[in-house]
Formats: sequence, C-alpha cells, structure tokens
Amino acid sequence: MTLTLAQARQIIDGALAEARTRNMQPLAVIVLDRGGHPVVFAKEDRASLFRFDIARAKAKGALGMGVNTRQLAERAKENQAFFASLSAVVKGDIAFSPGGVLIYDAAGEIIGAVGISGDTGDLDEACALAGLACAGLAAAQSS
Repeated sequence: MTLTLAQARQIIDGALAEARTRNMQPLAVIVLDRGGHPVVFAKEDRASLFRFDIARAKAKGALGMGVNTRQLAERAKENQAFFASLSAVVKGDIAFSPGGVLIYDAAGEIIGAVGISGDTGDLDEACALAGLACAGLAAAQSS
C-alpha cells in the first residue's frame, strides 16, 4: 500500500482537530511517505518559525531509525554518544522528542510517518495518533 494524498490530508485534519479540542499551542504537521518525501504539510496561524523543521525532523527520524520518536528519546538517554553521532551524521535532521510516529498499512509495512511540533512532545504525539486514527491508519506500537 502507498500513502495517498487524501490519507495524508485526513491525518493532518484529524491531528489539528484534536489539537483544537485540547486548546494546544499552534502546531505544524507534516506527513512523509516511506521514502521521506513530503506528502503534505500544514502550519497553524501563529506557529513559530522552526516548527516545520522540528516536525520534519521528528518524522524523518522515525522513518530513518524505524521506531517512533518516543522510543528514540528513550534510547538516546541510554546511549548519548551514539545518538550525538547520529545527529551529526544526519546534519541535525532528527529529533529526540515524542511527536514523530510511523504509519503502517494493514499488512504491517511502514508506509510513512507523521511529525508534529508546537506543544509538548506528549501532546504532539497524541495529535499524531488522533490523525492516524482519523485516516483509518495504524501507528507504530511502543517497543
């Protein structure tokens, strides 16, 4: 299965709707396909300048490492030297904060990732999961 533009738009719409029900800070949301290419991006009014870069780094980090960024953050605590080196190798295009979530198809294959930035990592991640649910797609399970 390939991630479609329609699905990516549903992810963003669902994520932003969840953010508004929680009265969160303005968000930036990006959906990448499995190759790391942007499918769609949205930034709410008043979202700060670096939100796009952080959201993209969350999604790319999840794709590049094959786990969501909550797990990356936990792993980084235990192996700081490796993750500092990793960040240098990818020129900082990875984020170690919740809010980057892999997207799976019905067969369990990774088809993309969503990255969200704007509020706390926990809330960013909750919105990513809400967006995936809105689109009828599965998220990475915690490991």
